[in-house]
Amino acid sequence: MFEALTDRLTEVFQRIGRKGRLTEQDVDEALREVRRALLEADVHYTVVRDFIAAVRERAVGEEVLRSLTPAQQVIAIVHQELVRVLGTERVPLQWASQPPTVLMLVGLQGSGKTTQVAKLGYHLRKEGRRPLLVAADIYRPAAVEQLRTLGRQHDLPVYDEGTKANPVDIVKRAVKLARDQGYNPVIIDTAGRLQIDEPMMEELERIKEAVRPTEILLVADAMTGQEAVNVAREFHRRLDLTGLILTKMDGDARGGAALSIRAVVGVPIKFIGTGERVDALEPFYPDRLATRILGMGDIQSLIEKARQEISEEEGKKLQEKMLAGAFDLEDFLRQLQQVKKMGPLTQLLEMIPGMSQLLRQQQVQISDDEYKRVEAIILSMTPEERRNPDIINYSRRRRIAQGSGTTVAEVSQLLTQFKQMQRMMAELGQLAGGRGRGALRGLLGGGNPFGGLTGLDGMPSLGGLPTRPTPAPHPARHTKKKKKKRR
Repeated sequence: MFEALTDRLTEVFQRIGRKGRLTEQDVDEALREVRRALLEADVHYTVVRDFIAAVRERAVGEEVLRSLTPAQQVIAIVHQELVRVLGTERVPLQWASQPPTVLMLVGLQGSGKTTQVAKLGYHLRKEGRRPLLVAADIYRPAAVEQLRTLGRQHDLPVYDEGTKANPVDIVKRAVKLARDQGYNPVIIDTAGRLQIDEPMMEELERIKEAVRPTEILLVADAMTGQEAVNVAREFHRRLDLTGLILTKMDGDARGGAALSIRAVVGVPIKFIGTGERVDALEPFYPDRLATRILGMGDIQSLIEKARQEISEEEGKKLQEKMLAGAFDLEDFLRQLQQVKKMGPLTQLLEMIPGMSQLLRQQQVQISDDEYKRVEAIILSMTPEERRNPDIINYSRRRRIAQGSGTTVAEVSQLLTQFKQMQRMMAELGQLAGGRGRGALRGLLGGGNPFGGLTGLDGMPSLGGLPTRPTPAPHPARHTKKKKKKRR
């Protein structure tokens, strides 16, 4: 979402980084560029004004300008002030002392409210909770059916009474059911409108009065920019919001809402939606978003994703197989499928520091179709071929290519790269004791989960995903060697 802003800020910091010593004029010139970049990203003007003033006050001090690394100190100050604007620290959900906890989601139509109800339920179930989703948006018939469908797809219980009952009565009965049957939390999908109107607000106030929700979360579309700030301000005035869920943070809009909404409205962002998948909902960490905006990646979130999807036990088994030189294509396929669960490849790569800018600079398009292509090639092999890739001759490669809808060149490239990865693992296994094991752990989710494929200069390897084809080998030609006559 912050690609344009990140690129502009990176240019500014690179420029001042080349100067060595900085003057007050250098800082002012850089901050003018930062101010322009923030305004173009649709950040609220009062937020920009206060942010620039705070950075300047700290950056033009004697200590910074006379230091040996003034540019780095300015970047650190900008990062700290960004974190302050975004909310300083993560604000978790509040839980009622007497269950069930009631989470009431509100917002305009089109913000993704119904989807976020399911995403939040899925996220909390992974944390060991037992959520109950409540369909209280009776005015849009598709909303009830949508929530039912999402519940069926992801095994989440949904309470609904169709579209004829009164929303206030629906939520009261849902909370009673949750209390009787041990559901916690209750997540309510309320009615939205194309714009804020009085009847909608009055109904939301009646629901709030009836069930006394622990949290009232506004679902706001981050791509609407300043409009999201205005919507949040009005909802907060009427309902006293406790938190925000910003959706569509994976979009290509300027993203000013994320930087403005906390400072202007005074309500913390608690979650961000980063995609269409049901697991594409992340707890909001101000410091992590600040590092992403400055092009520093988000290694901590990447590690957490790896821990969620790649079990420690499975990682240990793979490590032992690698050390023993027994890692085969079946193991590689399992590792690829685990990485696939972590989310879209482009999002994972953007969490690696500097990777987002590198991909754009070198105009590299990395698609999740690469996952499917590699998976199709490996699944088109027989179990014997996956366990022993050395037996795959030209005729077998041709059969695998036909079965997977790829070319012989692509099959050959994957096998070549897999052999390179095997050799690298064998070398790691020969390293002395803990050094080899520590390096292997880095390949198994403790470090770079994309290990195995060399691609662009300066890029980490990409887990066997082909980047450019190599020529297909010709069938072996049997030629008779001339015997030299012995004299």
